[in-house]
Amino acid sequence: MRCARIFQQTPRQWIRPAARIAAICLIATTCDAQSKPVASATRQPQASLTRELNKYPGLLHEFAQLFSKLQNNVQYPASRSESHLLPLLPASTIVYGAFPNYGDAAHQVLQIFRQELQDSAVLRDWWHSGERAASGPKIEEFFEKFYQVHQYLGDEVVVSGVMEGRNPALLVVAEVRKPGLQKFLQQMIDAFGGESKAGVRVLDLQELASAKEKSPNDGWKLLVRPDFVVGAEKLEILRAFNARLDQGSREFASAPFGQRVAQEYQSGVTVLTGADLQKILEQTPNPAKQDASFRRSGFADVKYLVWERRGVGAQALSQAELSFTGPRRGTAAWLAKPARLGSLDFVSPEAMAAATLVLTSMAQVFDDMKELAGPSSDPFAAIAGGEKALNLSVKDDLLGCLGGELAVELDAIAPPRPVWKAIVSVKDAVRLQRTVSTLLALTQLPSADAEDGGITFHSVTVPSSTVPTEVNYAFVDGYLIVASSHDAVADAIRLHKSGGSLAKSPRFLATRPPGHSSDASGMFYEDPLIMAALQLRNVAPEMAESLAQVSRDSTPAVFYLYGDDTTIREAGGGGTLDVATILVVAAVAIPNVLRSKIAANEASAVGSVRTVNTAQVTYEATYPKRGFAPDLATLGLDPRDSKAYSAEHAGLLDATLANETCAGDAWCTKSGFQFTITAICKQHVCTDFVVVATPVNTNTGTRSFCSTSDGVIRWKIGPPLTSPITLSDCKAWPRIP
Repeated sequence: MRCARIFQQTPRQWIRPAARIAAICLIATTCDAQSKPVASATRQPQASLTRELNKYPGLLHEFAQLFSKLQNNVQYPASRSESHLLPLLPASTIVYGAFPNYGDAAHQVLQIFRQELQDSAVLRDWWHSGERAASGPKIEEFFEKFYQVHQYLGDEVVVSGVMEGRNPALLVVAEVRKPGLQKFLQQMIDAFGGESKAGVRVLDLQELASAKEKSPNDGWKLLVRPDFVVGAEKLEILRAFNARLDQGSREFASAPFGQRVAQEYQSGVTVLTGADLQKILEQTPNPAKQDASFRRSGFADVKYLVWERRGVGAQALSQAELSFTGPRRGTAAWLAKPARLGSLDFVSPEAMAAATLVLTSMAQVFDDMKELAGPSSDPFAAIAGGEKALNLSVKDDLLGCLGGELAVELDAIAPPRPVWKAIVSVKDAVRLQRTVSTLLALTQLPSADAEDGGITFHSVTVPSSTVPTEVNYAFVDGYLIVASSHDAVADAIRLHKSGGSLAKSPRFLATRPPGHSSDASGMFYEDPLIMAALQLRNVAPEMAESLAQVSRDSTPAVFYLYGDDTTIREAGGGGTLDVATILVVAAVAIPNVLRSKIAANEASAVGSVRTVNTAQVTYEATYPKRGFAPDLATLGLDPRDSKAYSAEHAGLLDATLANETCAGDAWCTKSGFQFTITAICKQHVCTDFVVVATPVNTNTGTRSFCSTSDGVIRWKIGPPLTSPITLSDCKAWPRIP
């Protein structure tokens, strides 16, 4: 069954959740295929998606029904209006994070999922097939354990980041709801292979007193008290906090940062995070505040960054605030105070994405950039020379003619040309057009003017090696509209005059965060389904087409910016989807995505090893008195002249794989792998070599590869290598089939 047919069979009220879950789960299925050996890593993902949908007709419909139930039937944690844990934290806390207990929500998610498996043969068959047959029970066990652990905990889990001297340290705290937590945690650790593998030690108060660090990277320690469970990486942090609990210390509640964070609880929060940016800047090894350019930017005055997410009726509201120690200045003051976003009157309600920003002054931005760049800046020196030759001023004759509001819109990126618009407020259209005409005359770019409905449309043709690019623009009611075509400019003007723009769209208006004005300093808008369709276009074109067709039913992602004298605030709305639901998808997708990335890295590494082999053969034929190249740098480009080729710099590999730093035993890094060459040489003639590719770390690959002059690529599973291997070691590895 084709994707389009499946969408036609899906009730419209399920389209939005279906699109989300299908896009992630089906891509995760593709990742399963890509996680096989390198030989299969280059398979087309489109074939995997098509095969999966054909094998399980109606699967998309079942995803839709599952996701709809997860959205509508899961009861998420209520907002919290106070925190019992915040006052207990160290006064030195500079990073704060508070999260609700998602245990019950996770349990509900698991129950709904299991019920759907029981009721749906298609979903059940899909879940119990392929690699999911082995990973599925582990995912369900993860949710079960997650739920069980959180039954022992209170309503909130708090993370504190402190600076211990020059080193950051984390502390995790939660209230204990019932006894038995220590035993349960120890059982979990034992089930996962013991503390040596889990990297976690569970201690009670008596064990804490006598515990010792086993190594510099001893892993996390969990102290389970009758009233609290506390986690830290270092025993000294754990002991200090335990003593603070015994003393009843409430230092953080009276600290300025603690008081600022506590304010957010008053209106109710679900998730709350914050950072004391001033303290962070002061405690960095080389304080950024000492940098003159950074001070001039105004961002040396940052004070706090606070972000929260809470429910408002049926919606979820996220808010962030960046505060400053005094009035915003420099670059930090570019964002203007809230104003009516008139540029949105030209934006189409069918736009894929749009953004608008209100700046204090384009001319002031130019002056600030010039000051930050310094007197010796080449770009600004070139501008000054051009101004003198043309007898015009970029600041006065160009930027000074513009207002502070600008917007960009993306309507399509499909061939042959993207459809886009840019809208800028204008203070003096006549002077601006005169300046543009002067610049066009200098560049001798072809241009033309046309009258349509009393408006002059200007077009400029920019030559290209393929198809010339046409830029069109017009001035209307105090705005300059620039677009990819005459029709796009005309469409923007029509929307402005008819009132049918994005700004008047009920779908857009419904997304404004509750309690926030439409007058703003900036706005970002995105249609999530269309953007998802873009990502799927090369993977599953039929699904991408279906997503684009039903995007009207999706809820746009929108957030607003508000600037005032001492703060920049952000607010955005969202649906009822919450963390526990996301865990279902993440548990399936994340491991597969990681495996897919590893497979891609390994496939790239094998290709690079083959490239090095070819370069070595060419080098030996070109410089027979040298034999093979002794290192990667010799096969690379000459850093002094990329067009000069010699025995020292043969120019057979580009700088991504071979550069001057890769001489001797040094490694070159590319696509998550490190590469090096070890040559076997006698009397300055190298008769053989070993090229080795090893992962940068265990997250970028699980196998190392090698090859010699025989051209055979071999592999070995294991941790990343820390030193090159010998010729005999390489030949002992198994060949890639």
